[in-house]
Amino acid sequence: MAIDETRVFKPVRIALLTISDSRTPADDTSGDILASRIEGAGHTLATREISRDSVEEIAAHLHRWIDDETIDCIVTTGGTGLTGRDVTPEALDRIKSKDIPGFGELFRAISVQTIGTSAIQSRACAVLARGTYIFALPGSNGAVKDGWDGILAEQLDSRNRPCNFVDLMPRLRER
Repeated sequence: MAIDETRVFKPVRIALLTISDSRTPADDTSGDILASRIEGAGHTLATREISRDSVEEIAAHLHRWIDDETIDCIVTTGGTGLTGRDVTPEALDRIKSKDIPGFGELFRAISVQTIGTSAIQSRACAVLARGTYIFALPGSNGAVKDGWDGILAEQLDSRNRPCNFVDLMPRLRER
C-alpha cells in the first residue's frame, strides 16, 4: 500500500449488508469482522442489516441505500457462491450502471493465496449503481478478510496512491 501521509484521510460512510437465510445479528461473524475493519480504518458504519437470499429483497435494500445521501458506498457479504440460493450477483445485475470487473478478478487472485483453486467458486464482484459503489464479498470470515485487507482497505483510503475509489466519488454521477 502506498499511503501518502501528506494527504488528508477522508472517512467514507459505508452500509453493510449480510446476505443469508440463516444468519442473525447474534451469529453474523463475517459482518462483525467487516464492521470492525470499517470502523478500525476510520470510516463510518452508516448502517448494517441482514437480507434473505432473495434477488428482490437484496435489490430493495440496495436501492434504498443508493438513494440515501448519508451513504457513500455499500459492502455486502454472502450470496456470491454457486448454489441455487446464491443470488447476490444477480441482484447487482438488476441495479448496476457499470461493472467494476477488476474487483472480482483481484479478489480471486488474492483468494488463491489462501484457499487455492477453490477461489474459482467465488463470484465476488463490484458495480457502480447510480453513483454508488457496491462491493460484493463472499460470506466466509476468510473471504471478508481477504476482500477488506487485500483490496478495500487501500482503495477506500483517500491517501492511497497512485489512485483510489474515494477520489473518484465526486465524479461518479457525471454525465
